[in-house]
Amino acid sequence: MNRLLQDWVTQQAELRPDATAVVFGGEKLSYGQLEKSSNQLAYTLREAGCRKGDRVCILMPKSPAAIVSMIGILKAGCMHVPIDTGSPAVRIRQVLDSCENRWILAAGGSGALLEEILADERLRAGISVGWMEESAPASKQIQPAFCGADLGVAPSSALPRQCTGQDGSHILFTSGSTGVPKGVVITHDNVVAFVGWALKHFGIDHTDRFSGHTPFHFDLSTFDIFGGLTAGAQLHLVPSETALVPPKLAEFIRTSELTQWFSVPSVLNYLAKFNTVRHNDFPSLRRVLWCGEVLPTPALIYWMERLPRVRFTNLYGPTEATIASSYHDVSACPQDPKAAIPIGKGCDGEELLVLDEKLQPAAPREIGDLYIAGAGLSPGYWRDEEKTASVFLQDARNPGSGARLYRTGDLAWQDEAGVVYFVGRADSQIKVRGYRIELGEIETALNSVGKLQECAVVAIQTESFGGWMICCAYAGRGGAEVTPNSLREHLKKLVPSYMFPVRWMSYDVLPKNSNGKIDRPRLKERFFRAELKQSATEVIATPTAETPRRGPAAADDRTEAIGK
Repeated sequence: MNRLLQDWVTQQAELRPDATAVVFGGEKLSYGQLEKSSNQLAYTLREAGCRKGDRVCILMPKSPAAIVSMIGILKAGCMHVPIDTGSPAVRIRQVLDSCENRWILAAGGSGALLEEILADERLRAGISVGWMEESAPASKQIQPAFCGADLGVAPSSALPRQCTGQDGSHILFTSGSTGVPKGVVITHDNVVAFVGWALKHFGIDHTDRFSGHTPFHFDLSTFDIFGGLTAGAQLHLVPSETALVPPKLAEFIRTSELTQWFSVPSVLNYLAKFNTVRHNDFPSLRRVLWCGEVLPTPALIYWMERLPRVRFTNLYGPTEATIASSYHDVSACPQDPKAAIPIGKGCDGEELLVLDEKLQPAAPREIGDLYIAGAGLSPGYWRDEEKTASVFLQDARNPGSGARLYRTGDLAWQDEAGVVYFVGRADSQIKVRGYRIELGEIETALNSVGKLQECAVVAIQTESFGGWMICCAYAGRGGAEVTPNSLREHLKKLVPSYMFPVRWMSYDVLPKNSNGKIDRPRLKERFFRAELKQSATEVIATPTAETPRRGPAAADDRTEAIGK
């Protein structure tokens, strides 16, 4: 029988019904309760008309109710689509349109956002709402088809299985270069392959306590949730008010007695920057895992010197390859803070390939394009065959087998032993705090400002939190007065705050290269040089593409520089 993700919950509920599955603040959910509540939700969704393969969006803060929603949706034979509650309503509407969603499960502080989304009459007419709290919200806009009280009286017996392992379990929407988010379809088999490897490799069992730091619309959370539930472990959800406050976060690890920490590297770097980890701290911690971007070696040294008994592992893999495709266990604390930490070798069933322009293996230590093959590869992008075909290629090594390669867009090299090292992106895509961002999406949003003649968004690497600084150069149309503040106000309606530029330069005409295109390398160099001089906040206006000048908006940009 094919293994489906929800089967793991059922198995643990049968073995250890009273064992704790999810912890959030003072709220605990046992495996037995999770099984019962998710069965009731699945029954309610099916009775309401949900059918196999339907997409059901989850619009709620991190909570046990969100976990119940995920499992219940899967048991109904549907795919769950976690929504970033920090995104503006217009972007969420794009996601809803793209996945052809018919249902939204909502709860908690998402009511105001849901009202704004449903202000669109077309959407409101085609979408049903399930409110995952006891009683419905006092809102004329939100008229839920059911709420928590209705779930409590629904049958709690399991429904017949609807899917196979090759069916989609969820869709994760990432930044799209055209300005429209693109949905990555992840199957049950994709997740099962990684989780099966990870539990064996790391020796994970029911005594573990997992961190739940990343938001649910981010693919690292897939391992937090289904890795923990598969092992019968406890999943400790990190509250949003704690997630980015170093002293609170360190205390959360201690008091929750976590055995496993998994996050993007910028979080580990942030904790190190504020010196929140004591020597021999976190006595219950067994392993620290990171994925999503490069962890600066000095930050790794900081952690390994303070926690000598903890196992440290660098994981690598884009959303399209499901959680992670490769790993490198750091066997000893690096001696050189400039030494690169490899992304290692493929997990079981996965393979990393460094290829040249002719798709032939690059020589050892020669930089090439990084491709992934194996069990984690997504079927592709939701309802976008052209985009799928552009990056998911037939594996020429196995003609006729149906095997594929995924072109990551990353550059890498490998040593003589086949250990792979990450170099960087080959295009305009970056990762900030683990969020994958297409700079083109930010440009598309800015170009919708009627007063802009042209703009260019570039990114420079920094040692600050997140590792990248997003910068925008722009030119007003016909001498129109345009300020960074006005542009930020416009962006608030279109993209999440983590996509906002933090450095701005105003031009009469943006610099161009010999082909007449915007000279992005020159812009990157200017932002970089300005940052080195700590004067980027003052460079806000230039009468031509060549001559910088200083101006009164410097104070405005300075407030942005300190994170306002």
